[in-house]
Amino acid sequence: MGILKFAVAIAAAATLSGCDYLNNDTERGLAGAATGAVVAGALGGSAVTGAIVGGAAGVFCDDLRVQGCVNR
Repeated sequence: MGILKFAVAIAAAATLSGCDYLNNDTERGLAGAATGAVVAGALGGSAVTGAIVGGAAGVFCDDLRVQGCVNR
């Protein structure tokens, strides 16, 4: 089971590292919510909680100056 969790974490990191093509907070928030729900569900957690956390991360990543995460 540990390998599955590691694989899901790597896949999520790879997916989120491609946020450069998302142009605004709404797009990043939706992508973050979808990714958070899928990852949380795959790891046995709450998909709703994952969506909330992922969505918030997507919306606020430019405010936190995450590389590749800027409004255009």
